Amino acid sequence: MTQDLQTGAQRPQQDQAALTPDAVIPLLVGSTVTEVERELVLQTLARCDGNRTRAARVLGVSVRTLRNKIRQYEAMGLEVPDHG
Repeated sequence: MTQDLQTGAQRPQQDQAALTPDAVIPLLVGSTVTEVERELVLQTLARCDGNRTRAARVLGVSVRTLRNKIRQYEAMGLEVPDHG
């Protein structure tokens, strides 16, 4: 199921915006909360052009919490969108 989430992350942004809840739920079923959270954080960062302050605001978490999650993801070898 992780592959489904990763595939969703690689879709162009206009395709992601067109997904309805009925289309999203099947992608989530079978995934852990940690996997879903990670994908949500990474996609939000990408949509915010790597702006951590804006992404944290959208996600409803502190910048410190977001920074800690980013460090964790980087330690796992995941690519995290940079500001730019």
